[in-house]
Amino acid sequence: MLDCGLDTTSVLNFLPLPLVHRLNRLLLLSFQELKECAGRVFVDSQPEFCLPERELLDLSTIDVILISNYHCMMALPYITEHTGFTGTVYATEPTLQIGRLLMEELVNFMERVPKAQSATCWKNKEIQRMLPGPLKDAVEVWTWKRCYSMQEVNSALSKVQLVGYSQKVELFGAVQISPLSSGYSLGSSNWIIQSHHEKVSYVSGSSLLTTHPQPMDQSSLKNSDVLILTGLTQMPTANPDGMLGEFCSNLAMTIRAGGNVLVPCYSSGVIYDLLECLYQFIESANLGTTPFYFISPVANSSLEFSQIFAEWLCHNKQTKVYLPEPPFPHAELIQTNKLKHYPSIHGDFSSEFRQPCVVFTGHPSLRFGDVVHFMELWGKSSLNTIIFTEPDFSYLDALAPYQPLAMKCVYCPIDTRLNFHQVSKLLKEVQPLHVVCPEQYTQPPLSQSHRSDLMLELQPPPMPYRRCSVLNLPFRRRYERVYILPELANSLVPSEIKPGTSVATVSAVLHSKDNKHTLQPPPAPPTKKRKRVIEEPPVVLAPKPLLSGAVPLEAFLATLQKHGISEVKVEETADGHILHLQAEDTLIQLEEDGTHIVCDNNEPLRTTLRDLVLRFLQKL
Repeated sequence: MLDCGLDTTSVLNFLPLPLVHRLNRLLLLSFQELKECAGRVFVDSQPEFCLPERELLDLSTIDVILISNYHCMMALPYITEHTGFTGTVYATEPTLQIGRLLMEELVNFMERVPKAQSATCWKNKEIQRMLPGPLKDAVEVWTWKRCYSMQEVNSALSKVQLVGYSQKVELFGAVQISPLSSGYSLGSSNWIIQSHHEKVSYVSGSSLLTTHPQPMDQSSLKNSDVLILTGLTQMPTANPDGMLGEFCSNLAMTIRAGGNVLVPCYSSGVIYDLLECLYQFIESANLGTTPFYFISPVANSSLEFSQIFAEWLCHNKQTKVYLPEPPFPHAELIQTNKLKHYPSIHGDFSSEFRQPCVVFTGHPSLRFGDVVHFMELWGKSSLNTIIFTEPDFSYLDALAPYQPLAMKCVYCPIDTRLNFHQVSKLLKEVQPLHVVCPEQYTQPPLSQSHRSDLMLELQPPPMPYRRCSVLNLPFRRRYERVYILPELANSLVPSEIKPGTSVATVSAVLHSKDNKHTLQPPPAPPTKKRKRVIEEPPVVLAPKPLLSGAVPLEAFLATLQKHGISEVKVEETADGHILHLQAEDTLIQLEEDGTHIVCDNNEPLRTTLRDLVLRFLQKL
């Protein structure tokens, strides 16, 4: 299984936690499960997540899960703890550790403000059909689940086996897997899955931009039979550098006007680049006295992890570690008290909090976490600004339950993953034989149907897939590697069949275990105990010679004529030729892999014909 991401956009159908008290109730069900707010209907219950597809496949039959990056592992506890999965999960160390932080943060957000009731009636197909959109159009709501527990997170992550870049891991002797740097986030990987003769590359969530992670390893993707491509940018028209500039200028404008800035974000990833960008921008924009707050249950761990995973960083950040200097400038921001981090808005934060300020906090969906508090606190003032940087959620849907909203909204989605131009250039360089990708990549977006630059145009065309489709990958396993034991190899006697080419016959036992095949010497024949004291040596029969080569039709007909056989009718077949020797009432079938002589009650003729055929063949 390649990745197991969690579709968190499902939470946009739920009311924020804790309850926003200015909602107008709309009783749609007897259980008051649905409420209306600002013209839209939301589920009044603990938010739920859309899980990976389980209809098509029995997940307990999966042996291995390969994880690309920490965003692509958020559904892991649902799979490892509730499907009978007994396999192994492979990921790099930063992916595991930061993935743990993101899961821990999610669990913390959910458990902090539990809901008394759990809404289930609205999921009934008959009722869902009558609901207004987008609830009406939500996919497979009956499979949605509430958040997992910390116990399930720990159990799931105990099944993860750590791997390093370019490390080769054997899977059951059948294939070898190897992670490569994808350049997108700390520890993010593309995967190579290869046998001795075939190679499949899985490219997901990759970046060619110069950010904090190690650069993308492109050369190892060459010579792929099949390249599976997914995880391209969600914002193909938004330039990340331009978005960073817009982010900084909007932030400065708001602070100078005496307002506060709220940045809903994940606790790892783009926030490191935002802080680095602000570090360079603060002094030039005269924001030196403005406090920056990072609020998350895992804020401290996230900032520390980014500093200690030195070998997973780009080269110039690695060199700082050996100076020694902290690789990220947010260490200096913390030392100089410009950046302060807190586990929540309670405790120290409430006593040290001063405005105007910039707050980084989660969750980007605005449905749970400390961001809900700041939306209530700052939403009524037009001096304040909320800046969206995460591309995972529609900002209009995220803001829907908070309307009417006075605070300014700025959308600066920063997605560093490959765009269509970059991926076309990459595929020209690595030249896979076949490309497999989602169907959406093969056509322009519906809103911009004229933009042919926002799609993949390749020769040969890529193989598209859609949800629940089954694809046969276009390669066959033609060869298998077989090992030969040294003692058997020593017994072989090669015969030269043409200059530079020798052939030897082998009598051996084929031993197959864990998809490894070995030729071993055949066992010695059992010796029968005889009554006589003196044993006669066993008679060893010489093996019959093997024949190789082809019987050329014209030359063979000429040879038959020399031997007095002239009445020959030749018939062409799918596999070769049939020769009718009419006077002798005999057939000769000449085929690519065999020659048959059909001759009734004329042994001398059969022997003669056999010897004529053998003249054209080589004996081994």
